[in-house]
Amino acid sequence: MNITDLLKKDTIIIELESKTKSSVIDELINKLNEAGRLNDKEVFKEAILERESQSTTGIGEGIAIPHAKTAAVKTPAIVFGRSTKGIDYESLDGQPSHLFFMIAASEGANQTHLETLSRLSSFLMDDKFRQKLEGATSDDEIFKIINDKEQEDSEEQPEQEEKGTQTILAVTGCPTGIAHTYMAADKLKNTARDMGINMKVETNGSGGVKNRLTAEEIESADAIIIAADTKIETNRFKGKHVIQVPVAKGIHEPKQLIERAMKKDAPIYQGDDSSNNDSADHKGRTGFYKHLMNGVSNMLPFVVGGGILIALSFLFGGINPTDPTSENYNLFSDMLNTIGGANAFYLMVPVLAGFIASSIADRPGFAPGMVAGLIAITSGVEGASGGSGFLGGLIAGFLAGYLTILVKKALEVLPAAFDGIKTVLLYPVFSIGLTGVIMLLINPPLTTIYTGLSSWLQGMGDTNLLLLGLILGGMMAIDMGGPINKAAYTFGIAMLDAGNLNFIAAIMAGGMVPPLAVALSTTIFKNKFTKEEKEAGKSAYALGAFFITEGAIPFAAADPGRVIPSLVIGSAVAGTLTMLFDIGLRAPHGGIVVAGLVEGNPLLYLLAIVTGTLVSAFILGFLKKDLEKG
Repeated sequence: MNITDLLKKDTIIIELESKTKSSVIDELINKLNEAGRLNDKEVFKEAILERESQSTTGIGEGIAIPHAKTAAVKTPAIVFGRSTKGIDYESLDGQPSHLFFMIAASEGANQTHLETLSRLSSFLMDDKFRQKLEGATSDDEIFKIINDKEQEDSEEQPEQEEKGTQTILAVTGCPTGIAHTYMAADKLKNTARDMGINMKVETNGSGGVKNRLTAEEIESADAIIIAADTKIETNRFKGKHVIQVPVAKGIHEPKQLIERAMKKDAPIYQGDDSSNNDSADHKGRTGFYKHLMNGVSNMLPFVVGGGILIALSFLFGGINPTDPTSENYNLFSDMLNTIGGANAFYLMVPVLAGFIASSIADRPGFAPGMVAGLIAITSGVEGASGGSGFLGGLIAGFLAGYLTILVKKALEVLPAAFDGIKTVLLYPVFSIGLTGVIMLLINPPLTTIYTGLSSWLQGMGDTNLLLLGLILGGMMAIDMGGPINKAAYTFGIAMLDAGNLNFIAAIMAGGMVPPLAVALSTTIFKNKFTKEEKEAGKSAYALGAFFITEGAIPFAAADPGRVIPSLVIGSAVAGTLTMLFDIGLRAPHGGIVVAGLVEGNPLLYLLAIVTGTLVSAFILGFLKKDLEKG
């Protein structure tokens, strides 16, 4: 596909009327809309402005490339505009922009479209090409300049890699992956070639990772340049000198970056201890916790949204608001309960299983994971409602993920002619079928185990319940949103799904304490916290009130030795008191929003939270040292 297949005469403005950045954006968008390339002009403008908010697309040297990839685009297109006088577009070099290429990529843009758009970005790095566009006097001349450039580009022979004494690697990427990614890559490669330096550049664009750096290349590299404004897999560079800069630096300062890399003027990257390396992300055989958390994090919106809607249904309707035979029946409450319980909550386990499976086997694992998760909650022991619940969902997710990998491996023996139907036909049929059969066989015994575990927990004596409340409350404060916190929270959700309301009450109380405690401590012990910490403490009051435990993380990160033990003790106290007072809660999230849904005495529940908060706040205040003066 050629650039002129996306740039037509009805999307060219030889001389722009606009004088400001905002007006030129509107003028270009209007041209696209008039040409019938957009589904929704306003939504497209929002996407353009969102990209501009991340970093200006006025790249300097008289060029601006505002761009967006969104479903508001009906047909992938380019609109060109030119301003002879120039427009202040907040360019990176501070100079006016004269050439404007607005790129509109649809959400489902195919690889050919994306490659064409990225090729335009590369061409604009050529000074002669830009000069010709600036001097063009008609639509036809603009088309000829672009077509000539594409013809010249296609006739160029692959250049021999320069042999130098050093090997430098680079990675480029921007949020939309259409323009800056490839412009930075070209600038770095061309500059390195002129300097006689070995250079390979990996691009992280809309079409995925191209020219991926291999483990062998990384091992032999002297340094790595990362010019990106988006997330890049970095753990693979552990032990190497890594320069990390915005993508714009790759476009405007390639020589300086390469010189820094040659001198190894960069710290040695230590890694971030995450599991986003190649072996975990691309082979799907490691990273158990990563796969589990992928399922849990994607399940949480269903838990939070569904749970609060269920809570609101009782808040509006009182007792038995969803029972048509009750005098308290409330239609609106019944609707909220249907949305939250019969739909959002119903999808929790399938979503959990689906995203665990997709983390393991990528997209082909999602469908078998969802189906297996659905089987887990619908096909159990006769007379047992809910099937094997969360236990079955966890097993279903991992089963579906690894079975899908086996299916993909087994089908590798097929001729290349079958590649086109593997993802749309063969993978789904075999992976869903095999996973479904196994789940139907193992789900009844899993259901027996699950219901037995729930019954055992609910039948525990008061002493054991107090111990469990202490443990669950304390777990919520150990890593405040990390794996230990999520393990306790997931357990509480499972028990809520089984009908036990006490556990989630203890967990929510324990999770509210950390941010409330640090906030209170900054208020009482002012001389022991910095100005920034005291300001953060004010917002922590609100975060704690709404059960956002992560609000205490900045304090814990700054002084873990004193903060974490203080918070764990108070959270454990809150969890224990909640169990002692026999408090239950119908909602899994919300904090003060769901205070009216407390089962038992609400004042005693408040007392448990306040007591835990006071305990942590004062312990923290006593452990912290006064700030040094002067």
